Amino acid sequence: MKIIGLIGGMSWESSLEYYRIINETAKLKLGGLHSAKCLMYSVDFEEIEVLQHQNKWDELTNIMIDAAEKLKNGGADFIIICTNTMHKMASDIEERVGIKVLHIAEVTGEKIIQKGMKKVGLLGTKFTMEQDFYKKVLKDKFNIDVVIPNENEREILHEIIYNELCKGVISGDSREKYKKIINNLSLNGAEGVVLGCTEIPLLIKQEDVNIPVFDTTTIHAISAVEFALDK
Repeated sequence: MKIIGLIGGMSWESSLEYYRIINETAKLKLGGLHSAKCLMYSVDFEEIEVLQHQNKWDELTNIMIDAAEKLKNGGADFIIICTNTMHKMASDIEERVGIKVLHIAEVTGEKIIQKGMKKVGLLGTKFTMEQDFYKKVLKDKFNIDVVIPNENEREILHEIIYNELCKGVISGDSREKYKKIINNLSLNGAEGVVLGCTEIPLLIKQEDVNIPVFDTTTIHAISAVEFALDK
């Protein structure tokens, strides 16, 4: 088994889910008392959040590269970034650290194609929804069209992520807001919806909505184990 390097802490609420799913998947696939060989470097999310909202992406890239270097030096064979937004610098990490980054949008795109879908809605932080780094992967590699919520809805999603979900707050009122936004995406032609923030699956489950949900946390974590076991 390859050693999985995890860059976590963004937020630790979802990093906890990664660790659980990765080890449950290893046990399922290997049986017995097996668990995953992994290393996690967890950042201080307060520092990350401030720089994100100051639009200081160069500084954030340096932080992520430093984390990846620590994991590589610790013996990691490849990296997973336990958040969707910070895949903005995935290619920088690969180029400057010289280590494979298992991209969350790529493994999610594979699942969307397996479902035979060509158009999906995307929920996430405003950075993920509004910038091209995520949508471009789905479009260029898989020819998947992406629809995003309107400006007011994007603000609602973003605020709930940072002010509630990243702090472990799960609100029924916020769940209803998310469900309404997902329904609007469906009305705009989305065949499924990508939960493109690793905290959103803490709030929204498949049973909450009428269109297929792509839980990026679970997809990414399971894919990491499959990649680690691939000979």
